[in-house]
Order: sequence, then C-alpha cells, then structure tokens
Amino acid sequence: MRILHTADWHFGRSLEGRSRLEEQAAFVDELASLVKDEEIDLVLLAGDVYDSVNPPAAAEQLFYEAVARLADGGKRTIAVIAGNHDHPERVSASAPLAARSGIRLVGMPTDQPIIVDVARTGEQAVIAALPYPSESRLRELLSEATDEALLRTAYSERVGRLMTQLGGAFRHDTVNLAMSHIYVLGGLETDSERPIQIGGAYTVDPSALRIGAQYVALGHLHRPQRVAGDETMRYSGSPLAYSFSEAGQAKSVTVFDAEPGKAVVPQEILLSSGKPLVSWNAKGGLAEVYSWLEDGRDTRAWIDLDVWMTEAMTLQHIQQLRKLHDGLIHIRPIYRESAGALESGERSREQLPAEELFRRFFAKQTGGGEPDDHTVQLFLELIAEEEDVQGGDNGAASSDGDLQLSGGDRA
Repeated sequence: MRILHTADWHFGRSLEGRSRLEEQAAFVDELASLVKDEEIDLVLLAGDVYDSVNPPAAAEQLFYEAVARLADGGKRTIAVIAGNHDHPERVSASAPLAARSGIRLVGMPTDQPIIVDVARTGEQAVIAALPYPSESRLRELLSEATDEALLRTAYSERVGRLMTQLGGAFRHDTVNLAMSHIYVLGGLETDSERPIQIGGAYTVDPSALRIGAQYVALGHLHRPQRVAGDETMRYSGSPLAYSFSEAGQAKSVTVFDAEPGKAVVPQEILLSSGKPLVSWNAKGGLAEVYSWLEDGRDTRAWIDLDVWMTEAMTLQHIQQLRKLHDGLIHIRPIYRESAGALESGERSREQLPAEELFRRFFAKQTGGGEPDDHTVQLFLELIAEEEDVQGGDNGAASSDGDLQLSGGDRA
C-alpha cells in the first residue's frame, strides 16, 4: 500500500491578523491532486487539525471538505488524530458518519488501534494511534511527582506503555504503523508551536515509540525532521509556515510504500501552495526598500522588515510601504547607535546649545535616530515659551541655552 503522512494543518490560524484561509484552501487543492497522482491508499493526519479548540466555522468547513475530497467516496482511508490545539470531542464528533466514507477520526487516547483494509492491494494496516496524551486526556495525575526528572520519566514511560499496548495488535502479515502528536526528545522547535511540555517535563524518549512499527508518523513540530536519526520516525511538519522563525523552511509531506514485513523508505514531497515568509534587513534605509519593491522582490511573500533609519519613521512612511506591498507584516525602524561619548577637546555638555542637547537626547532615546528640522524647531519654541513664562527658573532653558530638566538633570 502507498501511504502519505501529514500533520499540523492549523486551519483557522492567522498571521498577525492576516487570514491564511485562502492559502490553506490552496494546500487542500494541492494535497487532493497529490494523493491522486501518487495513488495514495492511506493518509495519516497526525494532529492539530485546527489552531484552537473553538475554530471558526470556515475552518471546520474547510477540514470537512478536505477529508471528503481526500477519501474520495471511500477509495482511500484518512486516519486523523487530535493534537494539542484540537478539542478531542470536536475532532471525533462526526466519527460515526465519517467512517462510512473511509474517514477515521480519533479524539481521545484509546487502547484500540485503527484497522484499515486496503482493497487495491488486499493488505491490512494496523495503526497504533495515540492522540495528544495530555494529563487530563490520559485521566491520570502525573504531576503528583514533584521532581521534574521523575515526572518526565513517568510521562515517557506511560506513553511507552500505551504505545506498546496498541502495538500488541501488530501481526507479521499486516502493515504496522504508529502515529501520535507529542514532543519527542531532541526535536527542533519553532516559535509557532504551542509548547506541550513544561520545563521539558512532558517530553517523550524515542525509545517509547519503538514498538515494532515500520513507520512512526508524528505531529506537533512544524519543521520536517527525523527523530534520533531514524528515517522511519518522522515529523512531517506543517504545510504552511506559521511564524517567521520558519522563514526559509521547505514544507512537505512524507510518502512511502509499505508491505508486511518489509522496510519502508520515506520520501519527502515538497509543497508549493503556501506563501513564503521572508525577512528583509534594509541597511540602505527606505531608499533600498523602495528599490526592492520596484524590482518586484518577494511579491507573493509575507515579509518581516527591518529598515535602518537616520530619521524618525512617520505614519506616512508606513502607509506608503503597505500600499506598495500588502504582505508587509512587521515594519521595524532600526536606528544606528549614536557615537555617545564626547571626543577629546569637544565642549562639555554644559556648554552645548539646547538644539544640540536635544538632538543628542533624541538619538539616545531612539537608538541613534535624528530628529527632523520641524521637530527641533517645535522643541526650541516650546522651551522659549517656558523661559518667557518662568523667567528662566527650573524647567526652563538656562541663560547659556542648555536644557535643564526638573530636579536638576540635564538632557
């Protein structure tokens, strides 16, 4: 039989308020074409169908449409487990109806494996499927062990016992698979995953998953990766990049052929449907950004922009940039550090005029920015008014033009 492993769809997730639903729908289109072209018999979806326990209606609709298209009227089986972002009952609520179409939905941890008959090959697959095993879902208080090392061991061992129990249904004449949504020790994380371990307490040792399965399909980590160097124990990763910590990552699904008693050779198939997330560092200032935009750089990407400035960034600048590229998510001005210390022979601070003191104060507060002439003029007019009102007392400019702040501090 031919099997595809995917996970962490996170339907309903946005990026700083920007909807990703259109990209997620494009991923469904790509996946539906892929399972047809690759003649997939079984799809493993290893958790985090949604991004929250209460997803928007549009996200639920997209998921139901997706699994219906993938199952194609029962021509192939779709096995789905709940992840840490999912409400287990919400995932499994439609299980009785879905099963009629070859869609197997499992929300809570159970001691019963998923059995799949593949008509095309006449083979049977046994899936040791363990949805996200939180303490509450396991219905057991592991946190009573106060020592973190003991807690980690207790949790990992409990997961190992559950997987071993599920794997007890493996036979020599079946395709034997395991699937779970957990954090396995040594996995590489990104910023877009919601932690499921507390101080490392709820990690699982890879040995807990070595139950004789020909392939272990994992969900939770968004970077595609092997576990402990094992080609047959993998995180498929998310189909879209969900944070800028994933910028530059190639997204994929994993496909392999499996038959009873034979080793599998997984293959990653790259996805192209999601918008890339990229970071721009414009050391040449706004002029460099405008040049990149004019050249059409990263036209379909979501962009995290750092732009080096020597003057204050205005609202007009931000509006103009967003008008030129609607994919700009973050726009952060970066100000070069001011020289700071006075050079040898330079006048002391008390001898400097108010304008120079203000420019230095502005640079210090903004990390090296320079105020425009209009801002400087407004400041000079302000302290001149104070001097007229208070006759040069505390809070006004002193007779030699220095700016003195209340309490005797000088800018």
